Amino acid sequence: MTLTESYARGATDVPIIEQPIGAFFDDMVERQPEREALVSRHEGQRFTYRELQTASNRLASALLNLGLVPGDRVGIWSHNNVPWVLLQIATAKVGLILVNINPAYRTSELEYALNKVGAKALVTMAQFKTSDYLGMLRELGPKRLPLLQHTVWIDKAGDAEQPGMQRFSALLASGDPQDARIAQIGATLKATDPINLQFTSGTTGFPKGATLTHRNILNNGFFIGECMKLTPEDRLCIPVPLYHCFGMVLGNLAVITHGATIVYPNDGFDPLTVLETVQAERCTGLHGVPTMFIAELDHPRFKEFDLSTLRTGIMAGSPCPTEVMKRVVDQMHLGEITIAYGMTETSPVSCQSSTDTPQDKRVSTVGTVQPHLEIKIVDPETGATVARGQSGEFLTRGYSVMHGYWQDEEKTREAIDAEGWMHTGDLAVMDAEGYVNIVGRIKDLVIRGGENIYPREIEEFLYRHPKVQDVQVVGLPDKRYGEELCAWIIVKPGQTATEDEVRDFCKGQIAHYKVPRYIQFVTEFPMTVTGKIQKFKIRDEMKARLGLEEAKTA
Repeated sequence: MTLTESYARGATDVPIIEQPIGAFFDDMVERQPEREALVSRHEGQRFTYRELQTASNRLASALLNLGLVPGDRVGIWSHNNVPWVLLQIATAKVGLILVNINPAYRTSELEYALNKVGAKALVTMAQFKTSDYLGMLRELGPKRLPLLQHTVWIDKAGDAEQPGMQRFSALLASGDPQDARIAQIGATLKATDPINLQFTSGTTGFPKGATLTHRNILNNGFFIGECMKLTPEDRLCIPVPLYHCFGMVLGNLAVITHGATIVYPNDGFDPLTVLETVQAERCTGLHGVPTMFIAELDHPRFKEFDLSTLRTGIMAGSPCPTEVMKRVVDQMHLGEITIAYGMTETSPVSCQSSTDTPQDKRVSTVGTVQPHLEIKIVDPETGATVARGQSGEFLTRGYSVMHGYWQDEEKTREAIDAEGWMHTGDLAVMDAEGYVNIVGRIKDLVIRGGENIYPREIEEFLYRHPKVQDVQVVGLPDKRYGEELCAWIIVKPGQTATEDEVRDFCKGQIAHYKVPRYIQFVTEFPMTVTGKIQKFKIRDEMKARLGLEEAKTA
């Protein structure tokens, strides 16, 4: 490969970590047992590294007491809290595979996810805002979740008992932090063992379980933290959800691998508690998707808070508008904020800007290749590497590429080729200095407020509506969320339907962010001569009709 081709290889001077997560964490504890490891503001809890080790060992012991064995799957269906991070460490220590369930999932999605991976245990929130998690689990019941043996709910003092379910506090109390089985199992674990399952929306309508190993996510967290120049003195505010790689890897693991402090401002995102937390905890780092930073900057009380301790963080999830980046640097003191790009299947980050990347590159690119990884941009038709400056599909290879999709060899082979390259489906351009710009998507993926949505999944769901004959879903530009969903629906002959009917059909069945904001009833779709539907024409017509403009980025 020559420098004129769109290929780059990351630095290799810092070696790959070949330990499992539990062993690496225990080594960090021994180096600095009394340093603060975790602060959960909304729960009023604080842990040193030693205390976090003791609590996660106690939970690991309790999970083994349930009869779980290495390789069993344990689900977590919750927003950010102490039980989430305890479960993340505890499962890794005893070889259980943690299954991240999106808190926005509703009954049909939860049923599919738990049964797909054969989860034997689930730790869940009781409720959040209007969502009744325990109610949804009761609605499904043992008949629809035949493999689920243990349901554990995250309780608070004074909560009434829940029949057929165990309190998290009781489960934790049942464990022994000195349990000899933890070290015995730990000694048998390999860095290449699967340890985490994350669902990605499927183009065929069903989410796929990206299977990640200790080696995948521990190293990605470490090298992400290196890009941010994290040290044990740093305190990272994490308002992004832990069920995504963003919170779990770019947040928790980036912090733990550098002996720094995790700070959760709240269970769900709230701009005011983020601002209060940064000031009160003297945070040096802050993560978020662009919409979160906008909500913080535009909060009416923004000027009341002292954010002068901030230095770094990560903005990811969707393109960063130039003006937002300028404000984040100038008004939030985030002079060393970085941009990261990746996908769940690559643990997730392939490219990242560094703390000293020039601002123009920081807003117009997603940085350069991460250490120990290779990237290239190829012609989607021929597979040939394109010249620098030319657009093509972004591919990546290295330690970060997932183990595979859970029990789906066919889909795995479609995504990862025989030479180990992960085909992302994203269109990208690499410049002469190796900076990468993501310019579009080969698939019609929609990114709404940092959530990846595949229109096909929504279409498959809407096809179930008794009045729907055909449906096409596209993304439309939106100033707040980056993109919003639009559904064009052809109703069955002799039928009529309303927007409210369609939305009511979605409620409680699919996540709120997957419910189309715009619904149009039409008699036909724009098509090619060969009968292929032209989604771009639907998009263009709706943009013109609604007066929408693409979000401007540098």
